[in-house]
Amino acid sequence: MSSASLAVPSRAHPDPVRIAALSATIALNLAAFVIAIRPKAPSLMPAALPHTSLLVRWIEAPKPTPPPPPVVVKPLPPRPVAMPRVTPVAVHPPVVVPTTEGRIAAPVVPPATLPSTGTPTTTTAAPVEATLAYRSAPLRYPHTALRQHLQGTVLLRVLVDETGKPIDVQIAHSSGYTLLDHSAREQVLAGWRFTPAMANGHPV
Repeated sequence: MSSASLAVPSRAHPDPVRIAALSATIALNLAAFVIAIRPKAPSLMPAALPHTSLLVRWIEAPKPTPPPPPVVVKPLPPRPVAMPRVTPVAVHPPVVVPTTEGRIAAPVVPPATLPSTGTPTTTTAAPVEATLAYRSAPLRYPHTALRQHLQGTVLLRVLVDETGKPIDVQIAHSSGYTLLDHSAREQVLAGWRFTPAMANGHPV
């Protein structure tokens, strides 16, 4: 008996690449299906924000403070200094008798009155006292006394001749400062003129 060979068809082995591709396709379809049937979540709309007005005010930067002006110190005016007041005291000049020797004679003394004999006698009139007017030149204040602020009043006794020119000046009352006394005496002696006293219409 002959043995017969049974032909058994060979089964093809599955292709792994095709299996992987098919599995991926099925998975994608399932995912799409699940997404499709999933209820949609309500969309969240952002709430409208309130509008706020913002006022911006620009403030100018403060300007730098200018430096204060320089202080100008003015010197104080010199304090007015009272000029020494000179009060001339008029002294009646003595009546003199001219002499040829150039010396000043003593004042004439009236002779003693003789006893009356019934005959009228001539007597010499006594010197007449009179007030002298003076034409005063303004006194110049000594510069040294002005710088030292010296002031005072000096009283002078002035002897004048018949023309009104001072011939002797004496200090009757001092101002307290020798400089003022000396200056007043020298200026009166050098520049002052007096109106001579009149007696019987003649200067004496």
